[in-house]
Amino acid sequence: MSTSSNLAVVVDPDAPGRLVIRSVPEPTPDRGEAIVRVRAISLNRGEVRRAGMAAAGWRPGWDLAGVVERAAADGSGPSVGARVVGFLPEGAWAQRVAVPKSALAELPDKVTFSQAATFPVAGLTALHALSKGGLALGRRVLVTGATGGVGDFAVQLARLAGAHVTANVRRADQIAAVRQLGAHEVVVGEEIARSPKFDLIIESVGGRTLGSALAALERGGVCVTLGVSASAEVTFDAREFFVSGRATLYGFYIFTELGAEPASVGLRRLAELVAAGQLAPHISLERPWKEIAQVAQDLMARRFQGKAVLTLD
Repeated sequence: MSTSSNLAVVVDPDAPGRLVIRSVPEPTPDRGEAIVRVRAISLNRGEVRRAGMAAAGWRPGWDLAGVVERAAADGSGPSVGARVVGFLPEGAWAQRVAVPKSALAELPDKVTFSQAATFPVAGLTALHALSKGGLALGRRVLVTGATGGVGDFAVQLARLAGAHVTANVRRADQIAAVRQLGAHEVVVGEEIARSPKFDLIIESVGGRTLGSALAALERGGVCVTLGVSASAEVTFDAREFFVSGRATLYGFYIFTELGAEPASVGLRRLAELVAAGQLAPHISLERPWKEIAQVAQDLMARRFQGKAVLTLD
């Protein structure tokens, strides 16, 4: 249909913040896709950054939670009325979207739509990044950018897996927050000490932090780099890195990782952990989705920690 009452967030280069809510065509699902009535969405720096450069009409959005309005035509996946969390490569920020069954997971009653909306990018990234270090029990794990969306999940999941967790934050006033998440130790600033060494580093900051973190890898350790919130330019001591022996620098991109395991698998695991009270998403900001432009600007300006969730009527 060319006309529709379906509304979505789209890029408008002439609007403040470049994001507006406009009428868009109704979704047309494939046989393996369900139509989801979206109730909550979550923002990530990646899609907001892209929206700042995208052409007019582009529809951002990765994270969504809502209710299945029409089940997949092939008879598989969640049924009509099911509460679900979902993940899309773009266009998730809309009233109704078509979502592949492989990217949908049903929600336990105890998990709210707002909590679930934080799972897809931040939660799945933390879950998959931690798996790169193998069994975490008794191992030393460093999480940089620990107050961010991914860092928040990574600290909690690493602690839950039995690791000794060190959190890295930018400011001293953030120490209490990451200790509450479960960090055993906290490092403040861009410089990571070379001792003690870490078996696994989840690194989302880039710049000086990544450069110094590489020198803190244990023999055979893994540093998973998944973001550059400080800087994409990194200088490091190559000799310090290679003499550590068999250390690995792993470039992580969630959309590539999900080629090996459907998003539905990890989303279900995260939902079950939250329902059991073992994992608690940190939602710093919850607003109506009509405030999308302002919240996106606040996210990029680092005016809050953790996740921002927007709710739809």
